[in-house]
Amino acid sequence: MEILLPILAAAIGIYVGYIWRKQTAQAKANSIEALAEKRLIEVKNKEQNIILKAKEQAIQTIDEAKKEEEARRKDIENTRKRLENRESLFDKKIIDFDNRKVKLEEKAKQIQDIKVKIDEAHNAAIKKLEEVANYSKDEAKAVLLEKVEEESKDDLLNFKMKLDQRTREEIEEKAKSVIVGCMQRTACNHAAETTGTMFTLPSEEMKGRIIGKEGRNIKTIEKMTGCELIIDETPEMLVISSFSPIRRKVCQLALEKLITDGRIQPAKIEEYIDAAKKDLAVDLRKSGEAALQKMGIIGMDPKLVSIVGRLKYRTSYGQNVLNHSIEVGYLAGLMAEEVGMDPAKARKGGFFHDIGKAIDHETQGSHTEIGHTILKKFNVDNDTAEVALTHHDTNPPLLLTKLCMAADAISASRVGARRDTFEQYVARLEELEGTAKDFPGVDKVYAIQAGREIRIFVNPKDIDDYQSYTLAKDIARKIESELQYPGEIKVNVIRESRTIEYAR
Repeated sequence: MEILLPILAAAIGIYVGYIWRKQTAQAKANSIEALAEKRLIEVKNKEQNIILKAKEQAIQTIDEAKKEEEARRKDIENTRKRLENRESLFDKKIIDFDNRKVKLEEKAKQIQDIKVKIDEAHNAAIKKLEEVANYSKDEAKAVLLEKVEEESKDDLLNFKMKLDQRTREEIEEKAKSVIVGCMQRTACNHAAETTGTMFTLPSEEMKGRIIGKEGRNIKTIEKMTGCELIIDETPEMLVISSFSPIRRKVCQLALEKLITDGRIQPAKIEEYIDAAKKDLAVDLRKSGEAALQKMGIIGMDPKLVSIVGRLKYRTSYGQNVLNHSIEVGYLAGLMAEEVGMDPAKARKGGFFHDIGKAIDHETQGSHTEIGHTILKKFNVDNDTAEVALTHHDTNPPLLLTKLCMAADAISASRVGARRDTFEQYVARLEELEGTAKDFPGVDKVYAIQAGREIRIFVNPKDIDDYQSYTLAKDIARKIESELQYPGEIKVNVIRESRTIEYAR
């Protein structure tokens, strides 16, 4: 009995637990089902809201599309109306033009008819006059001239005397011009310039110092001056070669200063080249003053005096222009005395006739135009400026210009005075240098070796090593396409980067 009671109690407990668990599970199941149903309802509500919003948006989009279509249709209609109005306007203008054309043609025909009637009336009047006077037109003209001649003999005689006097003056002027033209045929002897300057060295050892370590000194000199130093086996001698006398002079002065100082290095070379340029400026002024003093010309502006001095280092066809100008001034003065003109005025015109050549390499235009501009700027008299402007004209207006042309021809036509080949050579080198100067990044350009080599110094900040290679090719292609030259030309692009600092 005692054993059954615990078993019975356990069975009752198990049953009660089972019932309780079943009820608990049923309650949970009911709650999950309710939750799922609730969520389902919410989802359906959201779905209906989304559908409603989509329908509203679709309706709105359709309305906007209709509005845009209506606006586009209105624009098309307006454009069509404008085109129709313009077309009708053009039609009206064409009709007006045709009407005006018809009216003008009618007027032209009327004018032609009137002209024919006038000619007929004129001819009829002439015939009637001939019938009345019993003279033809030519006979009446002859009779009238005879009567006028008889009545005007005294007036005609006075007019003839005045005409003879005027003709005599014109003949005298023409005679002077003929005399001047004959003077142009005179020819004498003269010497020509060269393209190299011999420079004497104190010792043979100085050649090595001028060349410098790895050639740095001679490279600096050539870069700064634009000259080529030719150092060969000639004892204690080198040659400064350049087609520009002013470049050779700067190089010569700089070498003299370097040899006197004894310290030949790039920094000193640059310093003395700058000093040489300043000394050359002083020399230009002194040369100009000396030339003007020889010609008896005073009161010139100091800037004009310096421009005159530049002619000392300018050549034309191998002839020194300053010496040529002085000679032309002397010849013009002498001829002016012979033909009865003012010799001082002629000397002045002859001396200044080529003043434009002093800066024609730096200024655009011919040397005649440049010279005229210079003389007008410094208030030189009009006749002298006119001589500078017209001394190469075929028929200049002033007799003074013809006289100076004769003096110019005498100075230039002497045997050996000028060399056409030298001038062509200089022009070719200048054209070669100008071809390379047009490229960006180019600092200096020098043509050397008689134009067989061109050295281009570039700015290292603007051109790198790769660009220098491309630049050399581009310059070579441009020279090939634009210039004519014998053989080949070496294009040498030099890029040098230098850093300088001072220890103090």
